[in-house]
Amino acid sequence: MKFETIEYQQEGHVGLLIIQRPQALNALNAQVLEELSTFAKDISSNKEIRALVITGSGEKAFVAGADIKAMASMTPKEAQDFSTTAQAVFDNIAALPFAVIAAVNGFALGGGCELALACDIIIASEKAKFGLPEVTLGLLPSFGGTQRLPRAVGLFKAREMVFSGEFYSAQDCLNMGLVNRVTAPDQLLPEARKLAQTIASRAPIAVAKAKQSISKGYELHIKDGLQQEAELFGELFNTQDQKEGIDAFITKRQPEFKGN
Repeated sequence: MKFETIEYQQEGHVGLLIIQRPQALNALNAQVLEELSTFAKDISSNKEIRALVITGSGEKAFVAGADIKAMASMTPKEAQDFSTTAQAVFDNIAALPFAVIAAVNGFALGGGCELALACDIIIASEKAKFGLPEVTLGLLPSFGGTQRLPRAVGLFKAREMVFSGEFYSAQDCLNMGLVNRVTAPDQLLPEARKLAQTIASRAPIAVAKAKQSISKGYELHIKDGLQQEAELFGELFNTQDQKEGIDAFITKRQPEFKGN
């Protein structure tokens, strides 16, 4: 896969996606969103990938938001279409059938914060800053922020973040449950890769089903979610990985999961 605004690397079963617009602090414009959309569609069928890390190029920003200059002349209809397009892209990233880890190396503002929210796990550098400052521009978060943030941190904290438009430190976000881990800047990618490799060593179909159970179940009544959980659990008994995992446990050896 060759792109101009994103770079993809792969090592074994772990992928690394880098947003590459350092001159614009990796801001999201139409080209970045189009390339992210193509990337998500292509990689969703890649059976070799078991975990993906997403980060930004340079040391200043993960993604500093949407490209404000590109929005300056939009009509209301164009703005709505821009929002809908970005939401679809982030939905596709959220729906990838493996774990997606955001390695937030700097500013994760507006669309950057919303991209991180579309991931399964967020690891942040001590230098990272999170925020949804759209109200300071007379706007509101429109790439999924008003929907995913309350589900991540609760209604009251989400309202504070969105209504104030203020920036929050990595430690603030760790305390509120938005971030999973905070690391020294030079340990961010090693830590993210280490976690991705750990996840990649597990049974990939089981991880995918667990992700489905959590993500879809969160939107259901608990009784429906529990029913879904039991159904997905049963489906795993049709896989070779389940047989391998059980046998490896009984015979006291490391399992070799093949994703089938």
